[in-house]
Formats: sequence, C-alpha cells, structure tokens
Amino acid sequence: NSFVTRTNTCGELRSAHVGQKVTLYGWVQYQRQGLFLVLRDFQGLTQVIIPQDEAHSHVKELLSNAPLESVVRVTGTVSPRPLGQENPRMPTGDIEVKAETAEILNSCKKLPFEIKDFIKKSEALRMQYRYLDLRSLRLQSNLRLRSRMVMRMREYLCNLHGFVDVETPTLFKRTPGGAKEFLVPSREAGKFYSLPQSPQQFKQLLMVGGLDRYFQVARCYRDEGSRPDRQPEFTQIDIEMSFVDQAGIQRLIEGLLQHSWPEERGSIMTPFPSMTYEEALAEYGTDKPDTRFGMKIVDISDVLRGSNIHFVQNALSYPRGSIRVICIPQGVRYLTNKDLESLKESAKSQFNQEIMEIICRPDGSLKSLLTKFLGEKEKSELIQALNMQEDDVVLLAAGEHKQVCSALGSLRLLSANLLEAAGLALRDPTAFHFLWVVDFPLFLPKAENPTELESAHHPFTAPHPSDASLLYSHPTKVRSQHYDLVLNGNEVGGGSIRIHSAEQQRFVLEKVLKEDSEVLSHLIEALELGAPPHGGIALGLDRLISLIVDAPSIRDVIAFPKSFRGRDLMGNAPDYVSPEELEPYHIQVSWPLEEKEAKKN
Repeated sequence: NSFVTRTNTCGELRSAHVGQKVTLYGWVQYQRQGLFLVLRDFQGLTQVIIPQDEAHSHVKELLSNAPLESVVRVTGTVSPRPLGQENPRMPTGDIEVKAETAEILNSCKKLPFEIKDFIKKSEALRMQYRYLDLRSLRLQSNLRLRSRMVMRMREYLCNLHGFVDVETPTLFKRTPGGAKEFLVPSREAGKFYSLPQSPQQFKQLLMVGGLDRYFQVARCYRDEGSRPDRQPEFTQIDIEMSFVDQAGIQRLIEGLLQHSWPEERGSIMTPFPSMTYEEALAEYGTDKPDTRFGMKIVDISDVLRGSNIHFVQNALSYPRGSIRVICIPQGVRYLTNKDLESLKESAKSQFNQEIMEIICRPDGSLKSLLTKFLGEKEKSELIQALNMQEDDVVLLAAGEHKQVCSALGSLRLLSANLLEAAGLALRDPTAFHFLWVVDFPLFLPKAENPTELESAHHPFTAPHPSDASLLYSHPTKVRSQHYDLVLNGNEVGGGSIRIHSAEQQRFVLEKVLKEDSEVLSHLIEALELGAPPHGGIALGLDRLISLIVDAPSIRDVIAFPKSFRGRDLMGNAPDYVSPEELEPYHIQVSWPLEEKEAKKN
C-alpha cells in the first residue's frame, strides 16, 4: 500500500484488523438489495456493509445504485461478521467493512460480458475487450506468476551467476534460413529492416566482445501466418556463455528452473533425464516425447521377419524398413470402432501410412487379419514382446523407419486423448516431466526439395565433435551439438554449441546450405577476430508458463496477445495507412480488384 491513498487492499483484512478504520479502492463485483456489496481488487474480495440509517442515506443511495464493475472508494470500520455468517471460502470471510463514506470514481456502463471465470465467452470477444478479460482471477494469477518467475530468473542469472542483462536491437537485417521474418520499410528506397526471430547473431557477437555471460528477456518476431497457438511476437529467456559445453548449459538451465519454479507447483527433480534424437523417434515417434505415460513404440521386425506375409517382407526390404507397433491398454473397453477407424484414417491422411489392428481377446487369443498368417510361436512371441493383456488393442505399421515411427507417435498421442476422454487417466496434469533431447542431425532434407539441405536447428550450430570430419564428406550423417528441452511433450527450450571458426561457418553456409554468406559477412569477420568457443539456449517463456499454469492456450499467459490469425482485435491492427504516409518509404500498395471496389464504397 505504499505510494497510494488506500490503507489496505481488498484481500488482506483479517480478524486482527477489527476496529480499524480503513480506506479501500476497487471494483463492485456484487451488490445485494442495497444491503451489502463485494469489493474486488487485484488481491482479493472484501464484503462492505451498506449503512441503512438516515445519517448515511447518501452513502446508501450511492452504493446501492453503483453499477457492477464501477470503481469506488469506501472508507469504514472493520467489524467481525455476525456469528454463523462467516465465509470460510474467502480469505477475508471472517470480517466485513461497515461503510461510512464512499465515492464513485468511475461508473461502469453495461458490460459486453460478465467478469467471472466460469462465464463462457468467445475468444474473439475476450480479445476485443482484453482489458476487461484481464480483470479475471485466472489471467491475473497467470500474469503475476509469470512476473515472479521472471524476477527469480533474473536473480539466479545476474546475482548468483554473473550474467549481464543486455538489450539487443529490434531493427536488423534478414537472417538466412529459419522462420519468415517481418519486414520494416526504411526511408532508403528498396531497403528494409527485419524484425529478428531471435537475438542469435547479437548474442554470439557479445561473446566475441568478451562479455562472457549474457542473458535477456527478449522479444522475438516470426511471420508464420495463421498457426493455432502461435504468436507473431513472443518472449524468450535468451542465454549465451563463453567457454562452455553442452553439459554446462544443461546444468545451468536445470538450476535456473529449480530456482524460479513456483512453490505451489511442487518441486522438480534434477538432473533431467536425457535421450538422443534417434531414441526419441524410435520409442515415441517425435523429437518432443511426452514421457508422462507409456505406450512406447515397439520394434517387432524380428518377430515377423520369418513370416511369409507380403507387406511385411516388402517393408523389411527397405534400407531402413521396420515393423513397429503401439499397444493401447484397455483399448477394446474405451475405444469405439469409430475411434479406431479415425486413428487409421489419421495415419493415412497425414503420413500415407497404412495401419493394421490386433485385438487381445478375453481368452488370450488374438483377433486380426494378420493372425491367420502367423504360427503359434509368432503369436506367443508377439504377446510376450508387447506384454499384451485382455482387451488391449495393438496398432501395427510397416514401412520406412521414420515414416512408421512418426505415424505411430502421432497415433500414440491421439489414442491418449481418446482414452482420457473416455475416462481412463493416463497423463497426470499436475506432473512435470522434463527431458533433454540431444544428438540431433545437423542437417535435414528440405521438404519441398529433398536433394537440398537445411539446418535442423540454425546455420550457426556446431557439429558433434565425433562427426566433425564427416561435415566435408557426408554432411547428412553429421550429428549436431543441438539440444532441446521438452516438458510434457512440448518443446520449451532449444540451444546449441555454436560454430566459432569462420572457415567452418563459411563452408556450412556456402557449400552445404547454398546460402549467400555475404549476408552474414559481419558475423564471419567477427569469428576471424578472436571468437571464443561459446554456446547458449533460449527458453520459450510463453509456452513454459502456459504449461505450468495448465492454460489451454499461450494467449492465456500473455497480457495483450494476437488472435491466431495474427490480428489485434482490440486495436484493430494491422490497419491501413494512407498513400501520403507510405510515400517517404517509397512504397505503393497494389490493391486486389475486390478490395479497390470495397474501399470506393
């Protein structure tokens, strides 16, 4: 209550305050028949008794007629609630304030929606009136937890470990590879700035500059169009260190999260488990496994290798062909035929992967189109390999390793959703399973042209020391020093040890990625002028907080988010600007014909 004219907040009064004269400010949340009202502020609720005597008739009239969500000041005396009228669900439920004077500071007109968490309102309406949505208990709690965590992170990095908080530029130039960047016009004809998708180059240059340890709560920008649960502007906890290896970065982040972790969410155990990219793909079908539940992918190639089933032998003839399965526990009991068909259709449409089902009957026998081609020995080995129980459903996929694993990984998550919707508890919403995924490939084939390569992480990532020689002969076989931090199946951080050799950086850009290294000439020159070995990581703050508070969307942990189409529905941005405003930037807008007509009308 320092610096303000209230004596107390609406959430702090207790029995110990009885008899004290207090001044409260807040919003009228509820009013009942001119007898009392509930006043709300950021910290809580207080019941205010409206005086009924003639001497305070003006106070009664004022408070009785105050519209809900009006801002008022109330001065009065704290009293104990009458016996039997205490409210144990309210922290202030043992007391009430008997109003003596009051003032309406701002009367509220009719609201577009009620300020209550349980009232359903469309996301578009919430975004349009975001300042009203922010009054909800849930959003207030999310933003305050976010603020506390960021403050604890600053404390850990700067006060305990000597990091320097440095702000890097927002206006920069295009970076090759990675996500699409927003362009900002300049007054020089044909020249544009780019909004950085991360401070990647700057943090490396800070290491060349000898700062040794950098961090920033960094604003980042990506023009990714309409992607659900993504934001065009987002926040990273950005970190870089000199003379560090992968293990050093991992221990730093584990300590950072332990130090800043909210007490009310329990404790997290360190060190976090680690898994290679190949292990993650083989067992979970994804590079961001949700390890809160089982249903791992199992390789049964050896069980079926001796069979004469055509599609099995065809799949095993591929260079990396395999037969793999997932076992859905109690699938017969919890999944309908329609569910199973939808799972198979999903694998077909997304991965062009056929799926075959095997059901374990109550007598232990197997029901499947496959079983008539299998001998008793193969059936027994299959049941043993999967530890199949009565009513389990097995989904089988055959083909190229990565395609098969990716399809089954997707079905594993879809099956978990269906099982939980049907009442089987699989994933504990209060559990936090962190995991490091390491040894990613350095390069991947481009989706649109598989004969060309792109960086799996970004073009500044160093090759794995064991694979460094392969960079010049077999770049597709090179593992990287890239590491991701995964929480409950979501990537919440990613980083790498960087290339600090100008020669190696130029080779990667020009020979492997076929990029113009001139765009990065400033960075390559810096690497020639005494660059130390260095590495770093960035944590996605929005995603991390949304998982901690179990928010349905990252928009619920950002004060003023954009819609999933990247629009600000409250301020109506982006918006048109006049030709006169565009003229200094040498830009003319070429309107589609239908928009020209609309603007005329």
